[in-house]
Amino acid sequence: MKKIVIAIDGYSSCGKSTTAKAVAAELGYAYIDTGAMYRAVTLYLLEHDIAFDNLPQVEQALHEMHISFKRNRKTGRNELCLDGQIREDEIRQMRISNLVSEVSSIPAVRHAMVAQQQRMGRKRGVVMDGRDIGTTVFPDAEVKVFMTAEVLTRAERRQEELAVKGEQVAVEEIVENLRKRDHLDSTRTESPLRRATDAVLLDTTHMMIDEQVDFVLERVSATLFALAAGAERNGGEVVV
Repeated sequence: MKKIVIAIDGYSSCGKSTTAKAVAAELGYAYIDTGAMYRAVTLYLLEHDIAFDNLPQVEQALHEMHISFKRNRKTGRNELCLDGQIREDEIRQMRISNLVSEVSSIPAVRHAMVAQQQRMGRKRGVVMDGRDIGTTVFPDAEVKVFMTAEVLTRAERRQEELAVKGEQVAVEEIVENLRKRDHLDSTRTESPLRRATDAVLLDTTHMMIDEQVDFVLERVSATLFALAAGAERNGGEVVV
């Protein structure tokens, strides 16, 4: 059985990344946090004093920066590297959260990141989470999940994540940030955030992470079973 692509899209702080990481670990798949890639671009532009509306400089920066993921041997997790340096903590700061939707709406940035994501998932056997995986990056993904949750729940989760890293932010500020990002992500011209027609909806407002992971794994099992059954009926191997 060939491996498949699992696309997990949805709003910020719904548990996408945590769920995707756990699903990838359970299946032995690669995990790619596409949101981290856009955060890395945002960090790079800020650190190099490049205005977001200076398109020639933004395009030049996209050619010069190098974004990759390195597996942490202790935690087993992929950590984002920008120009060879691990920058996980920096890209998760609120100053990046406040600007990443604006940066990710720049067509040149979108095109560059989508192309890299497609290269990363070319051999399949990947779990990707983001905003447009099931609609733009991998519209042919065998499993598509669209996650959502009430905005206050999402804000409280985000607040806890930031507190663990030593950043204290009022929940009201996070709610405002999430609403702004939701609007920008959903209304941008380039690859807007939307649920793919064949994506299953998962509302995580009242769900624990384990329940979210089980939900996705059940979808994966059902899909693999259907693919295997189809191959058996056709008398050959599943081609995906």
